[in-house]
Amino acid sequence: MLDEHTQAPGRIWRERLLTAGAAVVLGLTLSSVSPADELSKEAKAQAKAEYKAAVDKADADYKAAKERCDDLAGNDKDVCVKDAKAEQTRAKADAKAMNKSTKASTEAGKETRQAEFKVAKEKCESLAGNAKDICEKEAEAKYHQ
Repeated sequence: MLDEHTQAPGRIWRERLLTAGAAVVLGLTLSSVSPADELSKEAKAQAKAEYKAAVDKADADYKAAKERCDDLAGNDKDVCVKDAKAEQTRAKADAKAMNKSTKASTEAGKETRQAEFKVAKEKCESLAGNAKDICEKEAEAKYHQ
């Protein structure tokens, strides 16, 4: 059997290793933005660009349709211009609806991450001491509140 002097260095190294591991996890948590948040920012930027492109296309299509109406006269011209304007309004409304849908989807993703974080943190409750601390830090790093 091993005496206390032989076991103590192993225990000391284990505690140092756990402390170092916790420090690394904490450092990573504090130093980076979670991948999910980066995706959220990218999704918002892409949605904004798509919305702007759809609005620009609607405006260009309206301008082209209105120019085609110039060959007409009287009521036919008025109907043509109103029809072109209605198509532009419809296209812009569709772009706006799609943009709102993307924002709603992004918010749903955030809510899902928050719920998953709560579950992960609750799982840590069954642990104690350093293991519990590490578990909680890993949950924070993964779901980044």
